[in-house]
Amino acid sequence: MDATLSSSTAVEATPKKKSLARFAPTAARVFMGLVFFVFGLNGFLEFIPMPKDLDPADPAVAFGVAMKATGFLFALVKGTETVVGLLLLANRFVPLALALIAPVIVNIFLTHAFLAPSGLGMAVMLLAAELFLAWSYRAAYRPMLAMKVNPGS
Repeated sequence: MDATLSSSTAVEATPKKKSLARFAPTAARVFMGLVFFVFGLNGFLEFIPMPKDLDPADPAVAFGVAMKATGFLFALVKGTETVVGLLLLANRFVPLALALIAPVIVNIFLTHAFLAPSGLGMAVMLLAAELFLAWSYRAAYRPMLAMKVNPGS
């Protein structure tokens, strides 16, 4: 019996190797936070210059112009991006931030898939980060995905 105790103690005393994968959710969260905070703010402050050779007949350009022409949609999307970026960077209300930004990411992905394929790489990276983080925070979404819930419970 003493031999069993001493061998189990020796196993517990050896430090476990830590995987770098434990940093993946943080890296994905910071990546998304930076992208959405910077590009959200850019929608208001325009500190990243627009290319001079934009073709107004290009469907992606026409889509952006139409969003601005509504008077509210562009500001709503960019405001959402900015707030979500801040929440992700501050590591606050992350599941809520991911839920708020999900439709924006789907729109970004579909816009680049069908209208502007040159930006598809970044769109795929954002979609992958969103899906990975949603999976990482799946416990927070479990109550929301219940088939039947009584109000107030």
